[in-house]
Amino acid sequence: MTIQNQNEDTIIEPSTLETFADELLTAQETLQPVPPLRDRLPDMTLDDAYVIQDIQLRRHLEAGRVLSGRKVGLTSLAMQAQLGVDSPDFGFFFADMVHHENARIEASGFIAPKVEPEFGFMLKQTLQGPGVTLHEAAAAIGEIYPAIEIIDSRITDWNIKLVDTVADNASCGAIAVGTTPLNIATADLGSVNCTLRINNEIRESGTGASVMGNPIAPLAWLANILGERGVVLEAGQLILPGSFTKALPVLAGESATADFGDLGSLTINFT
Repeated sequence: MTIQNQNEDTIIEPSTLETFADELLTAQETLQPVPPLRDRLPDMTLDDAYVIQDIQLRRHLEAGRVLSGRKVGLTSLAMQAQLGVDSPDFGFFFADMVHHENARIEASGFIAPKVEPEFGFMLKQTLQGPGVTLHEAAAAIGEIYPAIEIIDSRITDWNIKLVDTVADNASCGAIAVGTTPLNIATADLGSVNCTLRINNEIRESGTGASVMGNPIAPLAWLANILGERGVVLEAGQLILPGSFTKALPVLAGESATADFGDLGSLTINFT
C-alpha cells in the first residue's frame, strides 16, 4: 500500500519510510548520524515521520525490549524557539534506557547528548483518548518524580526540523528519574520552579507553567493524540511531559542536576 501525503499529491512508497527507519536504527547502534531526512524527502509530512517512528518502535518490541513510558517534547516556549516550531511531539523509551539518582552514564554512548530538566509522572490509572480532560489526566497521576531527559540526535549536527526529530523518536536518548517522589500536589505543578545545573553551576531555570502553561496539559495531549492512533497510556508507565528549560549539551566529566529546591533534586554524572 502506498501512502498519500496529506498536503501534496505526492505518493510516498512505504519502502522509503522503512529505509529511513532502518537508517535511524543503524545510527542508534553505530552512533554514526544520518543526513536530515527532510532534505531527502522534501514532501515529508508529520504523519510520515510518525510512521518512521512507529516502525522503529515495532522493531524494538519485536526484539524483546520493554516499553517503560512515553515522552512529550517541545512543550516549552524555550524548546519551541530553539527548534523553530510551535507544536509538541512525542516519543517512547524502554526500561533499559532508564537511569536513577547519581547514575554514571557514559557520554560516549551518545552522539551529541543534551539534558532537559522535567517532571516524571508515574501513572496510577490508564488513560485512553481521545477526549481526555485536564482533570482526568491529573487524576491519573500517581507519584511525581524529578527527572532529566537526555536527548540525542541521530541526525547529523542536530540539523533538525520537526519531521526529523519526530522520525528520530523525538530525539530521545535516555531518561533519568529520581527514586523519591516530590511532595507536590498536581494543582500546584505550574508554580514549581526548577533549575538546571551543570557541574553545580546554575545554567537555566523555569517554572512548571513554562510547560504548555500547565505540565498536565502535555499528558492530556499525549493521551488524546495516541488515542486517535488506538494507543493507550497504561497504569505503571512513566510519562515525561516536557522540559522546564532549553536543552544544554553535556560532556564526559560533567554532572547535570534538576534542582526543585526544597522539593528535591536529581543528579546524574557523565563519564
